[in-house]
Amino acid sequence: MNDASPARACGIDFGTSNSTVGWHRPGVESLIALEDGKITLPSVVFFNIEERRPAYGRLALHEYLEGYEGRLMRSLKSLLGSKLIKHDTSVLGTALPFKDLLGMFIGELKKRAEANADRAFDEVVLGRPVHFVDDDQAADQEAEDTLAEVAKKIGFKEVSFQYEPIAAAFDYESSIQGEELVLIVDIGGGTSDFSLVRLAPERHMIDDRQSDILATGGVHIGGTDFDKQLSLQGVMPLFGYGSRMKSGAFMPTSHHMNLATWHTINSVYSQKSQLALGSMRYDIEDTNGIDRLFKLIEQRAGHWLAMEVEETKIELTHTDSRLVDLKRVEAGLSVDLSRALFEASIDNLLERVRGSVSELLSKAGVGVAQVDTVFFTGGSSGIPALRQSVAAMLPNARHVEGNIFGSIGSGLAIEARKRYG
Repeated sequence: MNDASPARACGIDFGTSNSTVGWHRPGVESLIALEDGKITLPSVVFFNIEERRPAYGRLALHEYLEGYEGRLMRSLKSLLGSKLIKHDTSVLGTALPFKDLLGMFIGELKKRAEANADRAFDEVVLGRPVHFVDDDQAADQEAEDTLAEVAKKIGFKEVSFQYEPIAAAFDYESSIQGEELVLIVDIGGGTSDFSLVRLAPERHMIDDRQSDILATGGVHIGGTDFDKQLSLQGVMPLFGYGSRMKSGAFMPTSHHMNLATWHTINSVYSQKSQLALGSMRYDIEDTNGIDRLFKLIEQRAGHWLAMEVEETKIELTHTDSRLVDLKRVEAGLSVDLSRALFEASIDNLLERVRGSVSELLSKAGVGVAQVDTVFFTGGSSGIPALRQSVAAMLPNARHVEGNIFGSIGSGLAIEARKRYG
């Protein structure tokens, strides 16, 4: 392998919230600019009805927020491993298979990377979570196979995979001075992935690293799940979540659940969904919440509300509270969301994260005192309660923060060079 020449292949980190493309070149930052000089492309597609075309990334979000008529699609990666992937969705009046939607977005990543690199990429190493689907090996393999099929359909001739936390480990290894036993904690938009890896600078370019990977694990919990819990506990009660029916039972929660989940928001706008809500209204004791829900649906403001919740989650990493202005739905309506409420709402999720880390250490036969470093990466790894939760389990380890959006893409670029030259 000629270290002085650029790699033939690229690595793609197709993320739930953001995506990157890495290409290894000596002495040059490996991540390729994908939009306005930035290394990330938000994993978003907006189908602009007025101009009959798709927009991607930040432009997609901008057009949606500016009020263009159309359909916004986010959390595309969450389709992998779900039943939706075998179905179609209606876009600009025609049926679009969800697989083709993934192909459009990943194809856009390929096109932008090739334009910036001024060369074609025929081979790719795709990042993948340790588990697309929890506790279902067949469904997990099907998700990987679907992603490989999509990648080949858009023009990649050779497609291979690497676990995302292993890729992050290889990126971290390029910066260390001595051997370390490292727990990689990768908290993305859709999954939490963990790897226990033995790293050392002199092992950096060894092709077969299996003996250095002590254990991998993960759980299907990520940033979108944290958004969902914050939405349900802090915002949805204003829209009838938890309301009582005249019978004394609670109002059914499916509409609120769908509104709080990125890839199901559009389902709330269907005629069937709205008819079900309408028939329910007469049986609810206090109709204020459900009437606000109707206004939200009428404005098709579900994605706007989800963005406000996501922005609040991000703000709460460094502030104690954020006031969310909801005057778009009702004059004078707002809600103050606190970090304490957020942390209480995700406590059960954090317990599952801790359980996954414990299981990983047990599987590797490693005691907590033996771990030298905890390396945090992924867009949701900055949540203070999550960091404190994991750190408390490993009191002797030092804590290192990687490039939360770039470590995986950089590591995949290293892996692509090793595999394809």
